[in-house]
Amino acid sequence: MIKIDKLDIKKAHEGLVNGDFSAVDLAKACIKNIEEKDKDINAYLEVYDDVIKQAEYADKKIKNKDNITELTGIPIALKDNILNEGKTVSAASKILENYKATYDATVVKKLKDAGAVFIGRTNMDEFGMGSSTENSAFGVVKNPYDTNRVAGGSSGGPAAAVAISSALGSFGSDTGSSVRLPASFCGLVGLKPTYGAVSRYGLIAFGSSLEQIGPMGKTVGDVEILFNTTSGYDKMDSVSLPEDFYSKHKKKEKLIIGVPTHFMKEGIDEDVLENFNQSVEKLKSLGYEVKEITLPNIKYSLSVYYIVMPAEASANLARFDGVRYGLHKDGDSVIEDYFETRESGFGTEVKRRIVLGTHVLSSGYYDAYYNKANIVRNLIKSDFDNAFRNVDVILTPTSPTPAFKIGEKKDPLSMYLSDIFTVQANLTGMPALSVPSGSVVRDGKELPVGLQIIAPLLRENILFEIGKRFSGENN
Repeated sequence: MIKIDKLDIKKAHEGLVNGDFSAVDLAKACIKNIEEKDKDINAYLEVYDDVIKQAEYADKKIKNKDNITELTGIPIALKDNILNEGKTVSAASKILENYKATYDATVVKKLKDAGAVFIGRTNMDEFGMGSSTENSAFGVVKNPYDTNRVAGGSSGGPAAAVAISSALGSFGSDTGSSVRLPASFCGLVGLKPTYGAVSRYGLIAFGSSLEQIGPMGKTVGDVEILFNTTSGYDKMDSVSLPEDFYSKHKKKEKLIIGVPTHFMKEGIDEDVLENFNQSVEKLKSLGYEVKEITLPNIKYSLSVYYIVMPAEASANLARFDGVRYGLHKDGDSVIEDYFETRESGFGTEVKRRIVLGTHVLSSGYYDAYYNKANIVRNLIKSDFDNAFRNVDVILTPTSPTPAFKIGEKKDPLSMYLSDIFTVQANLTGMPALSVPSGSVVRDGKELPVGLQIIAPLLRENILFEIGKRFSGENN
């Protein structure tokens, strides 16, 4: 049997082209791992019934040398909010439990064109609202390193799927941390791309000015392949960037790294901070210059995010009313139909954010909360723009803690603090990459932690360059 846990996308591609194994072999190895491991993890909501058929088609392409790409025959897992035509997509919510996608998301179409094999749809926090995948209507995703702990969220399913080698790459969505945090908790590489670099067409909307579809993989090189395959202009996404959006950037000979030490004084576990400091020293040893920087308004990031995000969620989720699609519950009137449907269909965290978002958008509070938050959002963006005049990237830990225990964070505010280092990239549109930086010990088990590298708009190439060097990957 093929040892898929030893493979990444690059190695699998070489094996497929050389005839060491087939795409069907890869697909069967993934399904075997799901059967053996996922009962304890709950990463998958559905394994597609046409996986082997997809793999057989990929094998024919490889045999005939028909438009082979690095992703032809490669097994990929999808987050349950990315549309795959003809397949169920529920956003892990009862309100969309039986909804079938009527078209392909642009990302899915590009992956199909590249010959990727879709293994299935994976679990998530309902509508992407959460940092732990404890808010799914279909059960918690458990961390493969310690099943008493969370896999991170909201893309916990896609992360766990790769971590148990039931897929060689996956796609999630990142609105505040949702690709990077689970990647960190599960020992993977995760990318939140520049806002507009990857089309959101076919992504179930949550926070429209914040969210991006992003890849996860075992290596930086794999994530680069996934990003390059799916990025680019799409007329179906109004914020999509033009085709030549990378052409103006020239490679620098020496890169300078900025570290906002002032932002790491409180709220971070001591051993996580020690791991981060060791990571900084490692980058210095690789020849990078490191400068301390100040971001004056960064301390307001989480407050701004938790005003802007619920406001956008409230507007986006208004469409789920039981009239057009999804769950429907009968009431005594049309309004009662809405109330009954939304009460039955939405989970607690989704309701909390809708109520909060509706409040900050109401006539009496719009200026006091939403408008003020957007003013501070612009100040935060300006701080990063100023910092990037002197440094090329900015480093932080991905998370202030390793994966925490399931049920540990009962207070919503303590859960929201998990995003303290990640929301800035979503507020500003910047790309950010989480790479594994080692581990810390909890309850006798080694748990992964991640290093976050943030770059200016459109500079994913710098993230990949530094990430590969840090991880010891060959270019």
